[in-house]
Amino acid sequence: MKIVIVGGVAGGMSAATRLRRLNETAEIIILEKGPYVSFANCGLPYYVAGEIEERSSLLVQTPEALRARFELDVRPYSEAVSIDASLKEVIVRTAEEEYTLSYDKLILSPGAKAFIPPAKGLEEAKNIFTLRSVPDVDGITAFMDAHNPKKAVVIGAGFIGLEMAESLVHRGLDVTIIEKAPQVLPPLDEEMAAYITKELHENGVKLYTGLAAESFEEEGKVVVLENGERLESDMTLMSVGVKPETTLALTADIETGVRGGILVDENYETSQKDIYAVGDAIVVKQQINGEDTMIALAAPANRQGRQVADVISGLPRKNKGSIGTAIVRVFNQVAASTGLNERQLKSANETYEIVHIQGKSHAGYYPNAGTILLKVLFNPENGKIYGAQAIGDDGVDKRIDIIATAIKAGMTVQDLPELEFTYAPPFGSAKDPVNMAGYAALNLIEGVSESIQWHELEANQEAGDLLLDVREEDELEINGSLEGSINIPLNSLRDRLSEVPKDKSIIVSCHSGLRSYIAERILKQNGYKVKNLDGAFALYSTVRPEKIRLEKVEK
Repeated sequence: MKIVIVGGVAGGMSAATRLRRLNETAEIIILEKGPYVSFANCGLPYYVAGEIEERSSLLVQTPEALRARFELDVRPYSEAVSIDASLKEVIVRTAEEEYTLSYDKLILSPGAKAFIPPAKGLEEAKNIFTLRSVPDVDGITAFMDAHNPKKAVVIGAGFIGLEMAESLVHRGLDVTIIEKAPQVLPPLDEEMAAYITKELHENGVKLYTGLAAESFEEEGKVVVLENGERLESDMTLMSVGVKPETTLALTADIETGVRGGILVDENYETSQKDIYAVGDAIVVKQQINGEDTMIALAAPANRQGRQVADVISGLPRKNKGSIGTAIVRVFNQVAASTGLNERQLKSANETYEIVHIQGKSHAGYYPNAGTILLKVLFNPENGKIYGAQAIGDDGVDKRIDIIATAIKAGMTVQDLPELEFTYAPPFGSAKDPVNMAGYAALNLIEGVSESIQWHELEANQEAGDLLLDVREEDELEINGSLEGSINIPLNSLRDRLSEVPKDKSIIVSCHSGLRSYIAERILKQNGYKVKNLDGAFALYSTVRPEKIRLEKVEK
């Protein structure tokens, strides 16, 4: 059997090496239009920052090593330019020649390419870069070494944009981020992304949201925003997103779907027989709701490459889809997410509830415990977990990985309290934030607690609800208070119930939500109509700092 693979890196190389392990006699040819067939593209920003010191560390495997170990015919600088599906042939172009290559099975792993929106002056610019490959990073580092830039603009505040912003700050540059969306990290919901915005500001990064770069002047040294503001830039990184590389697939009349991605079936086979596709270029099923989507992440691409090799080798493997689990470090904060976010659930008209839990990365009494804010979205009728997001300085990966596993396993929020984790003070808490999220969700499902979200507070107050803050007085003096609130510390609440009017609906808040939940239970059992402000003061003050007053609240 002769198998031709177009594109290496995650999907293509995973397919190639798995195929060899299963088929010792197969002829396996990998075509790569660039110089490197196997490199760590996720490590590129950290090489720019200097955290990865050796360029050679980015190169995972060489053609020579792959041939020696796996007997793979790796052909760099070989671009597949067209496919004749009826003849089962690929036209390949190199610097020296163009030739025809036949196949029995063809695997497409072309990946995605940087999306560069049209803008006046872009073609004339000499200091604008994208970051998708080793040659890209070579161009960036060579430019920095030659020109010693002082000011940088990063266009796009997704994962790569934020990683590069941090890397450029570490290199000593004055960095400005421009993001067309109203917030950084669009996969996160607004209140969670607010923590990353705060971290960027604290590290000196200037941020423009809700604006796009309209044009470039002076060969790219001036970036003009759509509001007319002009920014000086010694170098600019374009990181506004990616689009599937489907040029080759279209030559074979392969069907495409959402955002132009290649459509594949449960065996990763395209609309053309014996042509398969994996990686960033394919449309996948969002496993939680079954919708078509694009998920350009390394882990799914690696899995898909291995699975398509299994399928071709006759093993019973199926393409189940992905849920989109991702993580990014931004200076001293980490943001991670899995599954669906609130905007996606709203657009799909799904019924959902939310819990925000503030916990610790390990036991609070053990030194250096980090704070984690965990958001879990779920169906209140059946407990199905739709997704989760977390922000913190330590332990974020562990919690999101746990919930991603729970989603894949079909577990519900009712199962989260039952999960058992390793525990010792340096490593975790006896009540892990994931367990606590399950308890909080159970309280909502069973009617023990009711909550409102941060964005609902103002409307509820305007409707006449009373906001009761149960923090201590010194907390209010140090951190400020929510507008329109009255203060009765939790430990005094039972003795001061007469001060809480029974003719009003009460919203309770504290710092993180624990004390306000206790206050909610006290008030409810004394005949009050009460809801808890989910996420409490810590969350609200981060996402709406302009609403916090520094004078004392009414007592």
